Amino acid sequence: MMTTAIRKLATILEDRLTMLLAASAIGVYLLVLVGATTSLLHANDACTTWPTCNGSLIAVSSPAMAIAWGHRVLAIVVGVLIATTAVVAWYSSGPRIGGIVAVAALLYPVQAALGALIALEGASRLLTAGHLTVAVSIFSAILLGLLWRLESRHGAPTRQPSTANQSFEDLEPRSSETAGQESYGWGTIAMAYFRMTKPRLMWLLALVAMASMGLAAGPALEAETVVWTITGGVLAVGSSGTFNQVLERDRDQYMDRTSDRPVVTDVIPPRRAIAFGVALAGLSVVVFLAFVNPLAAALGVLAILFYTVVYTMILKPHTEHNTVLGGAVGAFPALIGWAAVTNEVGMPAVVLGLVVFLWTPAHFYNLALAYKDDYARAGYPMLPVTAGEAVTRRHILGYLGATLVASVVLGTASELGWVYAVGTVAVAVVFLLAVVGLFREQTENAAFRAFHASNAYLGIVLLAIVFDTLLVA
Repeated sequence: MMTTAIRKLATILEDRLTMLLAASAIGVYLLVLVGATTSLLHANDACTTWPTCNGSLIAVSSPAMAIAWGHRVLAIVVGVLIATTAVVAWYSSGPRIGGIVAVAALLYPVQAALGALIALEGASRLLTAGHLTVAVSIFSAILLGLLWRLESRHGAPTRQPSTANQSFEDLEPRSSETAGQESYGWGTIAMAYFRMTKPRLMWLLALVAMASMGLAAGPALEAETVVWTITGGVLAVGSSGTFNQVLERDRDQYMDRTSDRPVVTDVIPPRRAIAFGVALAGLSVVVFLAFVNPLAAALGVLAILFYTVVYTMILKPHTEHNTVLGGAVGAFPALIGWAAVTNEVGMPAVVLGLVVFLWTPAHFYNLALAYKDDYARAGYPMLPVTAGEAVTRRHILGYLGATLVASVVLGTASELGWVYAVGTVAVAVVFLLAVVGLFREQTENAAFRAFHASNAYLGIVLLAIVFDTLLVA
């Protein structure tokens, strides 16, 4: 009779399984971040017994005790959620999805036991490492179950680009309103030079450097260091963007998204664009050497060379892994920001760079999905073109999960506080739901929503780091 009742309940909740899996993943993620914050604030010192808190079932007599007790209450709620999800998954989706979620459910008591030992014995390195490892394993198992669930229901590829098998040299270039004109006003030319620098990239990469400087210096960060580091970084980004547009001009003319770029339409001739890029690179080096330090200058030059040579010339036109490998360029601002403050590269900067590196595929693959036909027309071997949309969606969810794990490691390694924890979890929910929507809808609009959600994710995470390190610390 009990089994029959469970089966009926599972049938009722079957359509809710996707949301149950997503909620379980976010619950575990929230629990890990709250646990890390509890440890960093030494809240466990106020609650040294388990499962009760100093003999009390409701412990809110002090802020520290309330935080520690709140963590335990959240653990109970998340445990119930995972157990419910495991039962529903097993009875409604079979042994594959049900089995992987059951693994998460079986690991959860181990996680609770390690948490109890930390409360009773103290947070030794071994216990803390074990606690985090089990938590990441639970999170990964649930995320894998979510991926399988989404693919089982929405995994079939949808449209294929009509030009996927054509060489871009055989196609007609996209027309442009400004193409072929011979004279332009100063305003048009000035705006064209500005557009060549890819200003949309600047604010995000500048924020990465700012967050890294905050991690390195905290409230002691000097405004002069910030100004000159951001200035040098913006010049480096502008130089990289300019070289990128010069090198890609032959392919850009076949894409709707890029056919109106200044070098394509000859508003800025290639020779002048190259001179402009060299000038920006030179100014970047001068600023770093004169007002920051030689290490920041060297990293800035490496960033320009990596984006221009490694990514633009080697990776992007020749391999479907271009987005993943090319994402390494996003780590440079994190290294530059830390080097600007300390004249060295520290581990928190490396972890922040890892977050950006893992975030890049989860972010850019959405744009690649939306412009799949464009990339195929221009002859770029982007993942949606070479492997299909279903594989690309799988990679987006996988890299999203890896990004969230790296963000937890960053919070632990950098001793970030509650602002980072709350901000990261809140925007992770938005990002994950957008990716779930991408699986369900499989449309360009869904891809753009996931793309914008990914932008919001990194932006909010970086702002939370800045706020936590400069204003709260």
